[in-house]
Parts: sequence; C-alpha cells; structure tokens
Amino acid sequence: MKLVLFCLLAGVFPGWSETRGATFAPIALYTQFQQAPPEGVLQALQDEVEWIMAPIGLRFEWRDLGRTGGHEVSAELAVVAFKGRCDVAGLMTHSRFEGALGWTHVSDGQILPFTDVSCDRVRDFVQAGLMAIRAEDREEKYGRALGRVLAHELYHIFANTMRHGSMGVAKESYNVQDLLTDDFQFQAKESRMLQTSRPKPAAESTAGSM
Repeated sequence: MKLVLFCLLAGVFPGWSETRGATFAPIALYTQFQQAPPEGVLQALQDEVEWIMAPIGLRFEWRDLGRTGGHEVSAELAVVAFKGRCDVAGLMTHSRFEGALGWTHVSDGQILPFTDVSCDRVRDFVQAGLMAIRAEDREEKYGRALGRVLAHELYHIFANTMRHGSMGVAKESYNVQDLLTDDFQFQAKESRMLQTSRPKPAAESTAGSM
C-alpha cells in the first residue's frame, strides 16, 4: 500500500443563486490538537470554516476526537490533526516558514478522510502580518487563517479530488494576504464540485428505517 500526502503550499464567491437551495446533512469533523488552542483561536477557526462552506450548503458537527466513545455514527466524516502550538505567543517580525501548511492523506490513489494542519507553520507564515494588527485582534485573525487552510484540505476530501483551482480557497498555494484578508472563498467551479460529489441534500433524500 502506497501512502502519500497531498499538501497545501504557502506561496469569486460562488453564486448564491446556485447554492442557496442545497442543504446537506451535517459532516462530523473529529479534531485533535497537539496543544489545546486558546478559545478565541478555536472559535475563529470553526467560524471561518462554517462561513466558507455555508454558501455551498455544507454544515459541520465539531467533535473532540479525545472525547469520543467510539460509538458515534456519521454518514460523512473527516479527522483533523492540528500539529504544533496553535496560539499567537512569541510572534516575530520575520518568517522562518518552510514547507506545507496542511496536507491530506492519500493511499493507492484514494483520498482518505484524514488531514493535518501545521499550526506552527501557519503562524510562522503570517506572523509579520499579525504583528501589524492590534494585539487583541490577533487570535481571531490567526484562527481564521487556520480555518482557511483546513477548508482547503476539506475541499480535497469532500470533492474527492487532487486537483486545485486557479483562484480562491482551492488554489494550490497561498500568500499571506490570502490568509489574512477579510474575505476568502471558493470559486464557482470548485463550489459545484463540492456539491455534486455530496450525497443528496436532506430535503431530497428518501427516508427509511429498519
């Protein structure tokens, strides 16, 4: 079995009329942090993922992997590991960053629902930009940056594709402005890919029981 990692490197809002009618069953996101993040970072991270995915119709249930009992049932899920220290302490005015910000696991050509985000690399990449804003706003901005990296990796998992977009959240590499700007979304093509690869929306599904 060959195991490789599909990486996001550092380096148009979807049409509302195309997406507003679709509402999919919630996707379970099991998260694990190497070091627990401050509440402000965690909330901003989750809010950003929801904000990016909501126009497409994707909703999430956030679950702590360490607190699961092993009996949970989900139609769709992903497991996300956050590596390193997920806070804004010790920022500097220059970057020591190198390597991937996030990566999704692939085995024998199949995309697996397991992804990693490097908190350390994201912080190092954007720290000069964070230093330029008010200290009380840094946790929120950093959490949003983490959320955008995660949204990119979730695109690979739930669109079931290794391809990248030319612009927006699905593009192959990000610059600092992409992670810190006020608004960053998927383009229409990638939004449609996320929709068409999904199970039918709850409103269209046929109910059944056993």
